[in-house]
Amino acid sequence: MAKPDTIVLIHGFWVTPRSWEHWITHYETKGFRVLAPGYPGFEVEVDELNADPTPIEKLEVSEVINSLEELIRGLDTAPILIGHSAGGVFTQILLDHGYGACGVAINSAPTQGVAVTPLSQLRATFPILRNPANRHKAVGLTYDQWRYTFTNTFPEDQAKATYERYHIPASGHVFWGSALANIHPGHADTYVDYRNPERPPLLFISGGEDHLMPPKVQASNAKHYKAPGTVTEHVTIPGRSHLMPAQDGWEDVADQALTWALDHS
Repeated sequence: MAKPDTIVLIHGFWVTPRSWEHWITHYETKGFRVLAPGYPGFEVEVDELNADPTPIEKLEVSEVINSLEELIRGLDTAPILIGHSAGGVFTQILLDHGYGACGVAINSAPTQGVAVTPLSQLRATFPILRNPANRHKAVGLTYDQWRYTFTNTFPEDQAKATYERYHIPASGHVFWGSALANIHPGHADTYVDYRNPERPPLLFISGGEDHLMPPKVQASNAKHYKAPGTVTEHVTIPGRSHLMPAQDGWEDVADQALTWALDHS
């Protein structure tokens, strides 16, 4: 079977596809076609979304998944999927739905049924979850909140630069829906079938110092997958924050993800 020639990069919350800018160039120089789609309504730039966050307020997980599935259906071959944060959840959902040759979830948010909630995660998500009224808003982070949540091991100048270049508000609606997924009965938007025997290989990569999605969250998520014959692995990289795609040494992470994906696709 031919190896994949296309990589789809899926961004998370509080950022746009711009957060993948280094990885796009890196993978293209290796000969891959690289696609980094935004969520529906995120076609505009960071400044515009900060000025008018209406597309963020209207965001629905189902719309994100539908748009990604439509994109992948239009490809000639199954791509490698690499998702960061919420993009890691979308990667898992896509794999469960039969899309992609394999997937890598970096500092991934958890899918439905993963109930591990470390204290650092509670602090990192407090800006959205502290007020139920935020369910209907797009909620941004102050720089100090960004520093704690995304760039806690970055040098100060780099942390500020990433905040100015990447930060946008996040969807309170989606965040609250995910937070309540393990309380409400039935399948939530972040549901996957952990016993799906046809699911392609999946690697979780955790940053050892990630406050938003600490390694124990990904470890728990990985352990939920029970189908015999499927490949699910988890590795932790010491010293890494949540915004791993933009942290010094990102090339090593990008290469590790690609090598694993090519070995397992």
